[in-house]
Amino acid sequence: MGDEKRTAKPPGEGGRLMAWAFRHLTGPPEVQGAVQGGSNEAREAWKRDLERRKQWSREQRERRRAEREARRAER
Repeated sequence: MGDEKRTAKPPGEGGRLMAWAFRHLTGPPEVQGAVQGGSNEAREAWKRDLERRKQWSREQRERRRAEREARRAER
């Protein structure tokens, strides 16, 4: 047999069967082209949503900045 000692794998890592399933059935995730989506309409909707989120974040930062300045002015 051999003098090799098997090392215990941490829970959740799986064994040979899980490694085989990952390599042959699911495979690693592919992200190339994920942002573009499938259609022009989907891309444009994604861009609009991203811009709305950025605008909301800018407004929140500005609101917090104004609140801080107002508290400083009260002192």
